[in-house]
Amino acid sequence: MRTILSSAYMRGIFVVAICSAMSIGLPAQTAPQSSAPAPVSQSTPSAQTSEAAKAHDDTFIIGNDDVLAINVWKEPDVSRSVPVRSDGKISLPLVCEVQAAGQTPLKLEQEIAAKLKNYVSEPEVTVIVQQINSQKFNILGQVNRPGSYPIVNSATVLDAIALAGGFRDFAKKKSIYVLRHSATGDTRLPFNYKEVSQGKNMAQNIKLQPGDTIIVP
Repeated sequence: MRTILSSAYMRGIFVVAICSAMSIGLPAQTAPQSSAPAPVSQSTPSAQTSEAAKAHDDTFIIGNDDVLAINVWKEPDVSRSVPVRSDGKISLPLVCEVQAAGQTPLKLEQEIAAKLKNYVSEPEVTVIVQQINSQKFNILGQVNRPGSYPIVNSATVLDAIALAGGFRDFAKKKSIYVLRHSATGDTRLPFNYKEVSQGKNMAQNIKLQPGDTIIVP
C-alpha cells in the first residue's frame, strides 16, 4: 500500500499553500484555506460530449477550455476535475501548474506522475477529457443559427448546416465554402449543396477540422 511519508507530506502542504497563494495573489503565509473538491471517479461519464477522450489516449490533443478529470489512485486530495485555462495550463495540489494544452492525455498523465513522485510513492495517474470544448467550427452567413459549434462524431459540412438550422430564404447554396486555416495559410474549399444533396461529387462533404469556418453567402 502506497503511503505519503510525513516529511514529504509536510512539503506537499507547503506547496499547496504556495499554489493557493499564487492563484489568488496573496503571500503564501496568508493564503486562505479552501476545501478540496470531491474526488473524481475514473468511471464518471461525460454529460457534455459523446466523444470524451479515454484514459491513456495518445491521439487526442488537449486544448484550451477542455475539462479534464484527473485521478491519482488512492490520493483523493489530488484527484479532481479541472478546466484548461486560456493560457493552456491547469493547477493541481502538490503539482502546482502544468501545461496541458497541446499534450495528449497520456503525456499529461506521465508529466503529472513525474511531478508527484516527490510526494507519492509510485503515483498512478489517469487523465480523461470530460468535456471537449476546444474543438469547434464556425458557420456564418445565410443560416438560421450562425455561430460556433463543437465538433462531435466526425461532423461534416452537411452536419454543420443541419446544426445551424438550415438555410435562410436567399442563401446561395451553390457558392458555400469552408475556410480552413493552416501553418502555410488559408485554404478555401468549395461546397455545392445542390450537388451533394443529389448525391453528386460527395467528396465536397468534407470532415470538419477545429477552426474551420463555413461561409454561406
